[in-house]
Amino acid sequence: MSAEGQFLVGAVGLEAVRAHFPRARWIGGLTLGADPLACAIAHRSWLEGPPLDAFTVRKSAKDHGTGQRIEGGVPRAAPVVIMEDTLTRGGSALEALQVLDDHGAEILGVLALVDREAGGSSRIRAGGHEVVSLFTANDILRAAGHEPGA
Repeated sequence: MSAEGQFLVGAVGLEAVRAHFPRARWIGGLTLGADPLACAIAHRSWLEGPPLDAFTVRKSAKDHGTGQRIEGGVPRAAPVVIMEDTLTRGGSALEALQVLDDHGAEILGVLALVDREAGGSSRIRAGGHEVVSLFTANDILRAAGHEPGA
């Protein structure tokens, strides 16, 4: 991700976290898509305060070291937001939600950079979790001068 992209995602993402998940203290999701976004938001939060820490959910536990799926020191009962780069069917976010739930974290909701409007947000909401999308696929098409569905 470019330096400009990091800056912009940090600013817009932190604003959304503060507005929709004000009790959040941790942000992260399934590696690799969520990693640069969560880190950009964590970085911005350090500048503006109070800080959010970032974490990563591994696709599977390592067979050496700590053997954990969650890296970044998330304590049990921590108020977390799951980060998603592109929300399509919701599989990555649902997997991260399950891992954090099994860990005992307090899941506040899911923040998606882009919702492709392909059913993922509905699946996540059906599980009782709030979903906030910074942009939709149609928003991006309109910004590019294309009419959605055309």
